[in-house]
Amino acid sequence: MIKKIKIILDMIKFQHTVFALPFAFMGAILPENGIPSLHKIFFILLAMIGARSAGMSLNRLIDAEIDMNNPRTKNRPIQRNLITKGQVFVFIIINLALFIFAAYMLNPLAFKLSFVAIAFLIMYPYTKRFTFFAHFFLGLCLSFAPIGGWIAVKGELELTPILLMLAVICWASGFDIIYSLQDIEHDREYGHFSIPAKLGVKNALLISRALHFAMFLLLLAVKFEHHLGGFYLAGTLGTGAALIYEHSMVKESDYSKADAAFFNVNGIISIMLFIFTMLDVMK
Repeated sequence: MIKKIKIILDMIKFQHTVFALPFAFMGAILPENGIPSLHKIFFILLAMIGARSAGMSLNRLIDAEIDMNNPRTKNRPIQRNLITKGQVFVFIIINLALFIFAAYMLNPLAFKLSFVAIAFLIMYPYTKRFTFFAHFFLGLCLSFAPIGGWIAVKGELELTPILLMLAVICWASGFDIIYSLQDIEHDREYGHFSIPAKLGVKNALLISRALHFAMFLLLLAVKFEHHLGGFYLAGTLGTGAALIYEHSMVKESDYSKADAAFFNVNGIISIMLFIFTMLDVMK
């Protein structure tokens, strides 16, 4: 059992929960202008682990046949019969239950909206079959992190978390476009939808850059809307620099570093933003 769980955790890249988790905690510390209670922190953490683990597992399960035909993904655990689809399904149910329970323990609004989030988690893997806006569905799924953190603490919505949500949509959609460059030939051959497959590498990179510039502007809007100070601004400027570096790694003629740009730079961005935001509200 432990071996199977380890295989599943490796399959879903559990360590990459770091992408969304810092944004959830950003959403939680901003309405408090400080550290939330241990009760809130604990159940936000559980909710994020449950939602992210279920979402990634759903993606692997629903896309099992697609992944079998893709040279980049054909050696994943399901495709190599290291785990069964039934075992992955049980893992999904457990994590969805964990997510719903954690949301229930936070407040009534978080509990109600958990079902909306689940609907989008289930919907996302299917989007590449009918729309090249699939990248934005992924961005939307990740954007539930900051807005969920805010709702978990405050129990209601305001403009600040909506701006942060839009920033995450632009950020995640932009880096998913870069990541999908690796599958452009496969997507075209099998009729799967993505912006690179539809519009070509050059246009895809332009769209990704525009989205990341929009993210930068939205982060600045959060600063002025929530009256944040120098630390947050430094984190935002650092994010801008990291995004420029990310795009310098991927060129129209060479996108072999798309994987490194996706995982390394974006993990740094989310952690950096959280740390500088926390420094700002704690000063």
